[in-house]
Amino acid sequence: MKGQLGADYTRFEAALQQPAPVSIRLNRTKLQGKPDLPRVPWTETGFYLPERPQFTLDPRLHAGAYYVQEASSMFLEQALRQHADLSQSLRVLDLCGAPGGKSTHIASLISPDSLLVANEVIRSRAGILAENITKWGSGNAVVTNNDPRDFGRLPEFFDVMVVDAPCSGEGMFRKDPQAVQEWSDENVNLCAQRQQRILMDVWDALKPGGLLIYSTCTWNLAENEQNIAWLAEQENAQPLALTLDPDWGVENTTLGSVSGYRFYPHQVQGEGFFLSVIRKAGEYEEPQRSSKKKKHKLTHAGKKEQALVNNWLLEPDRFAWVQYGEVISAIPENLFEEVDQLYQNLYVIYAGTEIAEVNGKKLKPLQPLALSRYLNKEAFRTEDLDLESALRYLRKEDIGVSGNSNDWMLLQFNDLPLGWAKQVGNRLNNYYPKEWRIRMELPQVLEFESWEV
Repeated sequence: MKGQLGADYTRFEAALQQPAPVSIRLNRTKLQGKPDLPRVPWTETGFYLPERPQFTLDPRLHAGAYYVQEASSMFLEQALRQHADLSQSLRVLDLCGAPGGKSTHIASLISPDSLLVANEVIRSRAGILAENITKWGSGNAVVTNNDPRDFGRLPEFFDVMVVDAPCSGEGMFRKDPQAVQEWSDENVNLCAQRQQRILMDVWDALKPGGLLIYSTCTWNLAENEQNIAWLAEQENAQPLALTLDPDWGVENTTLGSVSGYRFYPHQVQGEGFFLSVIRKAGEYEEPQRSSKKKKHKLTHAGKKEQALVNNWLLEPDRFAWVQYGEVISAIPENLFEEVDQLYQNLYVIYAGTEIAEVNGKKLKPLQPLALSRYLNKEAFRTEDLDLESALRYLRKEDIGVSGNSNDWMLLQFNDLPLGWAKQVGNRLNNYYPKEWRIRMELPQVLEFESWEV
């Protein structure tokens, strides 16, 4: 770092001793107002908080109204806005998606007719990714649990790929002491080799003319500019430049024709980060559609079941209603063929919006429906909870509500849906997902978090 930074090294070293900034990114389909907070300058929906609150005790987080994300990584928005036509229907892959910061960010930027495939190779982390995608509620995402080489079964499928590659983590030294202990020259070289393998494993799945956005949370040349220069030479790809505001403090580096964008903690209010953009050579030609009738893996739900859940979503005609086992899901109609192709070639753990579970003649509304941007609240009885009741619900405890009925109820906090309960007489059965519940004890005195919208 002394070699890279020269005279700036002292400032850099001092910055690593300071507390890490805290930032959030709002979900504009759920929160419309503007908080009175400093903005993260390279994104339209990111804001800095003055201190780190107890996020677990904010029901808005569980409702998917915002995501706690490191500010530097929100720079992904600039790469997408400057080099992808976000008004078009795109197929986007977030290859290393967990826990979901970049995936939910992409979901906010692409059009509702676009497809996002959020992948994670580690099974336990893929479950966390699916939870965060579900809470975001965009409805046009598919979560997969696959090795990068598996995407070779989908040649020229994606318009955009985001590869936030596993790395040596130099940019996380301030937040993660373990990253300091694990660092070595040997580990850097191993990471660089693994990153090259990942890039080559997925390259064939990118369309000619498609965009690859590569990022790491490290600073060395081997894992960053040198990898992109290597890929550009191997595949005759075109490195792309981004336009920066000088006030942002982002450092633009070059290595041959490769442009890289580095985030240093003494220059930006954020952690260490690197990003570069490259375009695949050639022009994509749409393949001729086969006249043969396709064999689908996905099955459409029966008309009777469709009729029962049709009014549970806004704009129901824009969805294909599919049934997988006992679960009815809504997938955007224009994406049905693509999602079916994913089911045939990858291990899919979540797709679209899970609406209901079929149990004989009865239907149970599912948690993803409650959090969907397309939920039709008018189809259900709703109950707005105070802070304590909302947190007790999220802990999967029993809570009391008014009335006496035998129907499903949508529980909300500040008009934000949290999930389902079923009233049976004067008893309320809590249907919040067990695996999502808050496990920490509630403090004696509950105070709402300091930032408002």
